Amino acid sequence: MSHKLKEKALLIADAHYPHFGSEFTLILEAIKLKKIEVSQLILVGDIFDLLFGCGEYIKSFSKDAIKLLNEISNELEVIYLEGNHDFYLKPLFPNIKIYPRALQPIKLELAQKRGMISHGDKFKTSFFYEVYSFLIRHKVILKILKIAEKFVIDKNIEHLKSKNICKKFKGFETRVQEILSFYPKNLDFVIEGHYHQGVKIKNYISLPSLACQKEVGVVKDGEIIFVKVKDFLKGRV
Repeated sequence: MSHKLKEKALLIADAHYPHFGSEFTLILEAIKLKKIEVSQLILVGDIFDLLFGCGEYIKSFSKDAIKLLNEISNELEVIYLEGNHDFYLKPLFPNIKIYPRALQPIKLELAQKRGMISHGDKFKTSFFYEVYSFLIRHKVILKILKIAEKFVIDKNIEHLKSKNICKKFKGFETRVQEILSFYPKNLDFVIEGHYHQGVKIKNYISLPSLACQKEVGVVKDGEIIFVKVKDFLKGRV
């Protein structure tokens, strides 16, 4: 399935809400109140610092954002590509088009150009990361975690809160070339989050992290541009 990116579509990646700033809910509130014009909302993974759709305790950290997203999705097309911090989300967001890691990347069209988008943790990973990614999403493992939900989540969140997630990736251009080798050769663009870099390298768009760069991606005149949140909320696009 291919999605068409519309003019004034909004792309958000790696907000790591709620422990790295309130910009995400500020944006959602502005969309809900129609203070800003958005044609689509594309969430490119790790929007939440830790969220999966089983157990009540984990939802308590992000209930305001969950509520806003569900309200917005009643009127606006919302596409959510799950990340490595937020997954098994369909039970939480019934009206949102959810794409788990296994179904990524997905096809996109933008101004007659063809591309693909993924959270960014799918390619050029280690064997151990692949095993971890499989196990952590397994329903049996999630049920086991639910037994000690509060203890496990509290420990993980304390670790995540103290983690330095805003680092410059040395040798990122080399990594990009390695990643692109997994995609079809004839694409006009590839969009990923995950790396928190906010750069464009040839046809590869590394979306800015909302948590780190405090920027979002916006479709303007058939291109994806990066805009500071403070400017976006004031309509300066």
